[in-house]
Amino acid sequence: MPSPPPVPHLGGSAAGPLDPAGRPEAANRAAESEEDLESVGVPPWPGVWPNGPEYDPELLRDGDRRNVIDRYRYWSVQAIREDLADRSQPLEVAVENWEHDFNIGAIVRTANAFGVRGVHIVGRRRWNRRGAMVTDRYLNVTHHPDVAAFAAWARSADVPIIAIDNLPGALPLEKATLPERCVLLFGQEGPGLTEAARAASSALYEITQYGSTRSINAGAAAAIAMYHWALTHAT
Repeated sequence: MPSPPPVPHLGGSAAGPLDPAGRPEAANRAAESEEDLESVGVPPWPGVWPNGPEYDPELLRDGDRRNVIDRYRYWSVQAIREDLADRSQPLEVAVENWEHDFNIGAIVRTANAFGVRGVHIVGRRRWNRRGAMVTDRYLNVTHHPDVAAFAAWARSADVPIIAIDNLPGALPLEKATLPERCVLLFGQEGPGLTEAARAASSALYEITQYGSTRSINAGAAAAIAMYHWALTHAT
């Protein structure tokens, strides 16, 4: 497989100018999509094109400005999906979605970064894909209409459900050794896990906090939990 050409900086800034509070201006926040990240990408392939089945002729012709690692430059979406599936970790992630939580997109993006085997959306089918930055294209995302359906899948797949939430009775995550094969279940921002989700879980862990806030962002909690799992099991 030929190596992609060096990745040049194509100009622009992924963040854009900042407002007085140090936040990206509204126009940049509104344009937070993969196509608008002009600072990421490679130009059209120089010289003779590679002929491997993983390559997308349109990307070779026009350049590849997707937010993917160099390994996947110029690859088709399907080729990336198949390669990630072959190399996936034995970890899955699930999140309840009853109020259209905007954190779900961030959780999906982090799940992609950690190479999880799949993501499960429990509850409403529609979720905030914008925050995923198109990473859901490369993952298996499964919808379950309710906790009962999700729990039935977990039983049939023989995958223990590990709940992450700062609830009474939760054990500290940092002292836990999570199973290699498991699905981490997260609740919504604010209400957290439902009673049904807690009942379906085989274990409940919380992230120890040391400040004044009662909880941390659901997307941040998911990233911490996935990293904790990866410290022991990721290959």
